[in-house]
Amino acid sequence: MNRILVIDDAATVRLYHRKLLGDAGWHTEEASNGVEALERLHAEAGQAPFDLYVVDVNMPKLDGYGFVRELRRLPLVHQAPVVMVSTEAQARDASAALDAGANVYLVKPARPGALVLTAALLLGAREIARTTAQGVQR
Repeated sequence: MNRILVIDDAATVRLYHRKLLGDAGWHTEEASNGVEALERLHAEAGQAPFDLYVVDVNMPKLDGYGFVRELRRLPLVHQAPVVMVSTEAQARDASAALDAGANVYLVKPARPGALVLTAALLLGAREIARTTAQGVQR
């Protein structure tokens, strides 16, 4: 089962994203900011890494851009896909996220189908992607 780390300073957003991704069948865990997420990664070194990161942009201590830049420097997890999620909806915000190393940028509130479909595509979960895409089209 794929592991997803949801990183957001808002507990309600973490709960929302974890519910959506958990209902799709993935194991989700959470961190409240980039520093906490990096500490967790270092503490879990040697264990199975997370398969996907869902990261907020605006967080205290270390924002999403900084987290993704640090993630890309870590040898065992540097290629893990990252979905960056933010209320910032300008093209320059998406560009900054991609420049930092994110794979996908979604604007909050992320539609449930969009988040699950994106996660499924990045994780190679074709059946979940197909089922979600059919639900989104209805």
